[in-house]
Amino acid sequence: MTPPSQPQLSARMIQNFTGQSNLEWHWGYAYRVVPCQSDPGSCAYLEVVYSAHDRGMLYMGIFWATILGILLVWGVLRRLGASGGNVSKYEMPLEEEKGALSTGEEVVTKPRSVGRFTRAMRAGGATGRRYLLSSRGVVKPVFGQVTRLQVLILLVLVGYLTIWTFVGIVYGKWITPVKGQPEHVKNTRTSLGPWADRIGVLAYALTPLSILLASRESILSLITGVPYTSFMFLHRWTGHIILVQSILHTIGWVVVEARLYRPHPDVWNAFIAQPYARWGVVALVLLVLLWVGALQWTIRRTGYEFFRKAHYVLAMVYIGAVIGHWKNLQCFLVPGLVLWFVDRSARLVRTALLHYGYIPSQGRVGFAAAQAEIKFWRDEKHGDVVRLDFAHPQRAWKVGQHFFLCFTEGSIWQSHPFTPLSWPVEDGKGTVTHSYILRAKGGETKKLAKIVQDKLAGALSEKAATPTTPVILQGPYGESIVEGVTPDVNVLCIAGGTGITYVLPLLIDLLRDRNMNPARKVELVWAMKRSEDVQWVEPEMEELRRLGAVHGLIIRIFVTDDDGDDDDDDDDAAKRAASVTGCRGGSSQEDDGSIKRAPRVSAQRASSSTARGRPDVTTVVKDFVEGVAQGSTRVFGSGPPGMIGALRNVVADCNSGSKVWKGEDRFDVRLVCDDRLEW
Repeated sequence: MTPPSQPQLSARMIQNFTGQSNLEWHWGYAYRVVPCQSDPGSCAYLEVVYSAHDRGMLYMGIFWATILGILLVWGVLRRLGASGGNVSKYEMPLEEEKGALSTGEEVVTKPRSVGRFTRAMRAGGATGRRYLLSSRGVVKPVFGQVTRLQVLILLVLVGYLTIWTFVGIVYGKWITPVKGQPEHVKNTRTSLGPWADRIGVLAYALTPLSILLASRESILSLITGVPYTSFMFLHRWTGHIILVQSILHTIGWVVVEARLYRPHPDVWNAFIAQPYARWGVVALVLLVLLWVGALQWTIRRTGYEFFRKAHYVLAMVYIGAVIGHWKNLQCFLVPGLVLWFVDRSARLVRTALLHYGYIPSQGRVGFAAAQAEIKFWRDEKHGDVVRLDFAHPQRAWKVGQHFFLCFTEGSIWQSHPFTPLSWPVEDGKGTVTHSYILRAKGGETKKLAKIVQDKLAGALSEKAATPTTPVILQGPYGESIVEGVTPDVNVLCIAGGTGITYVLPLLIDLLRDRNMNPARKVELVWAMKRSEDVQWVEPEMEELRRLGAVHGLIIRIFVTDDDGDDDDDDDDAAKRAASVTGCRGGSSQEDDGSIKRAPRVSAQRASSSTARGRPDVTTVVKDFVEGVAQGSTRVFGSGPPGMIGALRNVVADCNSGSKVWKGEDRFDVRLVCDDRLEW
């Protein structure tokens, strides 16, 4: 076998590489001399070192095999579920029954028979949501606005890694002589060294997982259907774990080299002078900087864009440093680099596909930004609001997906996520209309609002056409939120402020369905700061009222300006919700086991009301579920973190696996929320 390089040898000078020794290869570690030619104590110690490392690499193989196995099963089950997920659970009404809607007569729909396996799956899902969807008991200052399920997954991961940290290591102590030193000078060799190596291997193995969890072009989302934003919680905590592991790894070897090995300080000075040790120090410093830069306190003071770019640069340099520290473990790091470059490259490709093509105004092929018409609403108290409208040649995206928008007149180096409020449909020319609402609170959006205000002022003075601003798109990202919303599913949409853009396309999509179940219950609750805020989406709201007239849509608008100004006040809703226990109920409203009656609906106009004050989302959800005549319920929410937390709690309370098993489907309640603003 070819002898290893000198850096590998210097890492383990306890071994004697002279003579006719055979070198034994160990994956991810230094070569081993066989047979051992050192003293008995050192040979016993080396056996522990190499066996512990080999087991550690095996455990990391099991770790990644477990992750891949979970993803494989998840992906297969998702595909199997999708194959039958769009079948209506209820028989659609006959033509004469549809006509009864125009006269307000009652319409009956008969439920399809549901198999015991399907019933069991739904009951199990309801039970899981009841206990795991809520955020009660979660230490929010530590974990943020997350669910019990997210914390449970984190605890399972931590427990799994803790087990692999300690098992498979023989713990002991060996007193060995030191060559060239008096007999009383002894080395104390313990299992601290193998343990420190093990925890270092774990940190290396977690690095590609951390990158995978942070990818916008997410392979995980492609397999599981879970939005990439939902993985950010685990990404952040994987980073915390890697930092703790790296610190423990460093402390372990500092104790070994500076305390247990003799003579002092010669051993330590020789150790820290080696390149791999110095690279380890550099890597730890970079990791600490990464961690400090990702704290909310730091991001609030430096800005999100600075954090994002600094995070990218530091992460790549950190990976280079850990390769320099121990290149034998780059088998874990190279995949991480590949994932990062694939993610970045895919973003560039997406942007190029959206904007590169024939430019009619210039008569050439090239890259061109979309020109968005702008509208502006002045609001010094809560932040100015800007609306962007433009048509762009592309395929229609899925309802619920979002785009990253770059406003080139402000900066080409920044982009922010926005959900289009327009219904995604291609016209006859292959273009799709984009409409966005954004509130300027600071940073790039505030800069854009100032540019828009100046342009509108100039256009007004010169009586020019509607001004425009160039926009570069990247996306779409996220998953469809209408997937699985079959005709029997009742829909409640709750939005706060600009969160209306998340639910409007969903409602229009549902109400445009000619085969919509007449017994379905649909309601929109929108909380806004000022009554004039409805002007942001007046055309869409008018269409919603028109479409909702024949479907019994209920629209409830709450004006909150007189009831508090800051988004932080929405946390009060979460506190109120935490004091509410369960969702009221009893048996479902049925005439018999097979027939359910739909409520009367008006053929004139959708029901609409406006009130002052903040909506109590707990009461809103409970009342909606109690009024359901048949089918399950899906709640869609978009707004401040406090509102989303309150929704999670009340939706969890309204689920009951035992009642779903008995056929009371209204206790099967799911929540779909826009959690991009959560930490």
